[in-house]
Amino acid sequence: MNKVVTPDLDALQKEAASVNLPEKMMAVVAYEPGDYRWEEVDVPRAGPDDIIIEVETVGICAGDIKCFLGAPSFWGDKEQPRYVKPPMIPGHEFIGRAVEIGENLRGQYKVGDRLISEQIVPCDECRYCKGGQYWMCERHDLYGFQNNTNGAMAKYMRFPKTSRTHRVPEDMPAEAAALIEPYACSVHAVNRANIQLDDVVVLAGAGTLGLGMVGAARLKNPSKLIVLDTKQDRLDLARKFGADIVMNPLEEDVVAKVKELTGGYGCDVYIEATGHPSSVRQGLHMIRKLGRFVEFSVFGDEVTCDWSIISDRKELDVLGAHLGPYCYPFTIAAIADGRLPVEGVVTHSLPLDKWKEGFDLMKKGDKSIKTVLIP
Repeated sequence: MNKVVTPDLDALQKEAASVNLPEKMMAVVAYEPGDYRWEEVDVPRAGPDDIIIEVETVGICAGDIKCFLGAPSFWGDKEQPRYVKPPMIPGHEFIGRAVEIGENLRGQYKVGDRLISEQIVPCDECRYCKGGQYWMCERHDLYGFQNNTNGAMAKYMRFPKTSRTHRVPEDMPAEAAALIEPYACSVHAVNRANIQLDDVVVLAGAGTLGLGMVGAARLKNPSKLIVLDTKQDRLDLARKFGADIVMNPLEEDVVAKVKELTGGYGCDVYIEATGHPSSVRQGLHMIRKLGRFVEFSVFGDEVTCDWSIISDRKELDVLGAHLGPYCYPFTIAAIADGRLPVEGVVTHSLPLDKWKEGFDLMKKGDKSIKTVLIP
């Protein structure tokens, strides 16, 4: 009589929740400013509440470059504590597929799911997390800047328990999917501006984030959307994405021009996305009284300005913008259906071991906007 063999359901479920992963992988590892190395590291594995993804593509952010160059906002100075936790693997603009699912997440996710995780991994315990303001988490672990939340400049990366993870459509091109993180930040910055239908909006900076803001601001339908940048190829793309007027501050007096266009008053909204100190001062002179100034950039050094313009002279609303909270579902859908344009933003795609070349392209910014790396 043949013996009835009962399937080992636990084994089958375990097999379905992981693939055979190697023990080692190559990765970019940051130790100190300028000391980034291409070296072999351990492949992360999933704990009960983790997801391991195989990275499909990872973008290089302007923040990655500022960190590489030693900006005090990352590495600290006399007044700011060190924020980064080296050695760490950089890379927070990524897309990937699940290759290992922790046992507590099986049923929610499966191997093969195409996923993105928001840049911040909140603690879920501090006053901000408990109040729903998770993007300002006091612990503030960000992918790519701490070694407990390593980034995506590697073959594999780990999404920890408290990560905010979203599915990405299968038919979305990888280069478009790599823009979800920066575009979510763009959407949040534009939302902070509270753009009204009759507003004149000036957006300074048409890099990746600025171009995402052009698309998002266009959806708000202001009366006039003006984009400033010093590179013609970026201005051309900004116009294609919906800017009404584009101007180069190196070629014309943009403050005078905006005042002329607004009857001498100035713009209603100024969004700063260049990361250059001169853009801050430019905006303060360009904006009208009672205007809304949104600061998004991460600066390499301290920025000084005449604060009396903000207070006594114009009584401005000055608003910061950080990350892309609650913006990922909209951003994914809007990239997928074309409401947020992406064509032309990714200018270079390189294998991961050419990361130094990619960093150089981003630092120079000549005929390049977004560079992505493929593990």
